[in-house]
Amino acid sequence: MTKLVYFAWVRERVGKADETVALPAGLVTVADLLAWQQTRGEEYAHAFAPASVIRVALDRRHAAHDAPIAGAGEIAFFPPMTGG
Repeated sequence: MTKLVYFAWVRERVGKADETVALPAGLVTVADLLAWQQTRGEEYAHAFAPASVIRVALDRRHAAHDAPIAGAGEIAFFPPMTGG
């Protein structure tokens, strides 16, 4: 089981702060996971499109979309951030 955590407008669109799920076999990279998220219902499709703008952290470490997800206990999703 993997804990998925949602932040900012990703959380608002999905409608929950986090959830624990069994990831399907065949998901290898962050990009695979983002594509799967878009298939989980209308709210997920809205939250994860376009996937290219979603930032991801694997066990609290930022990860590129080509990073492997194997072994991650927590995967967080958040929109691009700006600051000053």
